Amino acid sequence: MIIELHLLQSFPVSNLNRDDVGQPKTATFGGVSRARISSQSLKRAARLLFAEHGLEKRETATRTKRLCDSAADVLRGQGKDAADARKVVIAGLESLGFGVDQVTGLTEYLLFVGGDAIEYLAGYCGERWDALLAVAAAKNGTKKPAKIKPDAAARAQAARLLDATRAADIALFGRMIADNKDFNVDAASQVAHALSTHAVATEFDFYTAVDDLKPNGESGADMLGTVDFNAACYYRYANLDLEQLHTNLGGDADLAARAVKAWLGAFVHAVPGGMQNTTAARTMPGSFLGVVRERGAWNLANAFLSPVVADDLMAASTACLLKHFGGLRRFYGSDGIHTAVAASATGDVPETDGVDTADTLDAFTTRLLAPAMADA
Repeated sequence: MIIELHLLQSFPVSNLNRDDVGQPKTATFGGVSRARISSQSLKRAARLLFAEHGLEKRETATRTKRLCDSAADVLRGQGKDAADARKVVIAGLESLGFGVDQVTGLTEYLLFVGGDAIEYLAGYCGERWDALLAVAAAKNGTKKPAKIKPDAAARAQAARLLDATRAADIALFGRMIADNKDFNVDAASQVAHALSTHAVATEFDFYTAVDDLKPNGESGADMLGTVDFNAACYYRYANLDLEQLHTNLGGDADLAARAVKAWLGAFVHAVPGGMQNTTAARTMPGSFLGVVRERGAWNLANAFLSPVVADDLMAASTACLLKHFGGLRRFYGSDGIHTAVAASATGDVPETDGVDTADTLDAFTTRLLAPAMADA
């Protein structure tokens, strides 16, 4: 069973997801420039909300290069020598096959690990303190060692460190480790880059700032510059394969059920944090379409291949979305589609064959979760 979530969300002046030169991300679609928010940005915004939507903190993961310092802090708290703890953890991570910068203590790439990984790493290193300390002492402290190929026992320990069966967000969004495919996790949820339903041009805000301590009589700004922004109505899309999620979580039905609810709730409320302190673009989705299907998935972005032009972008985009969905159902058939439900914060939802409507967000999510969870 697969759940699809289609959202329309309008943001006022904002720069939610910047490119390498600070401009709002864009993409050309349907021959015109669109505002864009990357899927990575949306997934991070959703992940940070999981604890507010039914998951416990220990059931969520951490993406970090800083396992070393965190595990060393645990060892120091257990009374281990503060100067040696970091060296021992670096040696411990290397014994498990992970490259570590000898100066900064950072792993060579971000590791996406479960909630108990730091405690586990500290325990692994604490049990082997003397042996790992001897390994660390044999180095000069700055030399970058050759990457160690772990033996079978060490690989088993590394697998335990990276165990993802209790981390809902790894199960949902997957994990890829380029140099060890055994630790990869196939994502249960696919997330699209959000695109504006209409053409968008990046604009520039010229700003000035005045020194509060400037002597009286002196005029003029003390700092000036420009900030890039846009304003757009976005189409957002994500899907969730319940069978893959169940597999990723080791068959834990209770955790899988709570992960589905958290995914749905978090994605509805997820807003990227880019420049929010200066734009406060904290809007909510205006229109919703949810689909529960037995197989396949439909990204409905082509509803906006011709950019929407209207005074009321949300209403016009909602009509385009439902019209496109209805057209696909007529042409390809409804085989495999279990439920389709639409909702709107304004209450105005165009009638569409085969699409039920919900009056509230709670009713919308309940209609989606009931059939999906019954067959999970």
